[in-house]
Amino acid sequence: MVEIRPVRPDPFPEAWEVGDYIVNMVWRGVIPLGRQTIRISYPEAPSGTKHLRDNGHSAMIRRWDHLIALEPDGSGTRYTDRVAIDAGILTLPVARFAQSFYAHRQRRWQKLVESGFAYEAG
Repeated sequence: MVEIRPVRPDPFPEAWEVGDYIVNMVWRGVIPLGRQTIRISYPEAPSGTKHLRDNGHSAMIRRWDHLIALEPDGSGTRYTDRVAIDAGILTLPVARFAQSFYAHRQRRWQKLVESGFAYEAG
């Protein structure tokens, strides 16, 4: 759906480290969406829970505050995305796009889990 191409650093590291990553975003491999700063941090979380935060921004989006939470849930793990967006008058369409994007990603995660993490199947 959206291709995230690294600008700095290029390539991305094996694991996200605290700091800023500059990316070019392209929709459907054709339509440029511009540069985005991905600002990674690992905020404190309750015991047993892990948080990863991207408090990024771009020329169009003043605030893209994305918190990923991983927490125990029975015999599995609950994965939650929370996103706060400020894009001025474009906030509603950007938020609707984000909702669609994360729903798509959740479906892909589910397929990956169901395949036993057979990446080539997804």
